[in-house]
Amino acid sequence: MRHIIWDMGGTLVDTYPGVVNALCKAAFGDTTPAHLRETGALTRRSIGHAIETLSASRGVPREDLERAHEELKTRWRTRPAPVMDGARELMARVWEKGGLNLMATHRDRASATMLVTVLGLDLDDMVCAPDGYERKPSPAMNLLLADKYGLDPTQVLCVGDRPIDAVAAARAGMPPALLVSPGTILTLENPVEGTVVVASLRDLIPFF
Repeated sequence: MRHIIWDMGGTLVDTYPGVVNALCKAAFGDTTPAHLRETGALTRRSIGHAIETLSASRGVPREDLERAHEELKTRWRTRPAPVMDGARELMARVWEKGGLNLMATHRDRASATMLVTVLGLDLDDMVCAPDGYERKPSPAMNLLLADKYGLDPTQVLCVGDRPIDAVAAARAGMPPALLVSPGTILTLENPVEGTVVVASLRDLIPFF
């Protein structure tokens, strides 16, 4: 491998704990283990899905949940979510080998730019779906980055944490890798052939 296209939340930056905690508190008024698990399961699909489902099931105005999420992003300006363990080392290896560290994310550009800037993650480029690109599992963002930099798709490892990341990679002709947190059950109705599943980003360093 030579290059990486990173997903952001849950892959490059450990955003999920903060998001789950904020939405859980807004929806249930507490952060008990059972409520955190329920909220966490919903965010694994998407934050938007979690907000819609919690609003309907808990009778909480969608605006209240969205506000909790926005307030979290504001707090991240001074107390950002941490970089995932091993991410800086993997990024350094890619650059050492002459590759690019790129990102394709569903996060809005302002929030994504703020996080990578505050965390000092000097990415070579990023594409944000809210800018008008199709969301994963569409390969659109991956293909745009490959075309922009003239990359050989077979040399671009797409690293994510959800099945849709692997599907988007495969549809772009790029090898996928999924980061699975300990204790997480990865469910794929139609597993993407050749997907590398790792419990630590450090496990990907030997690929470069």
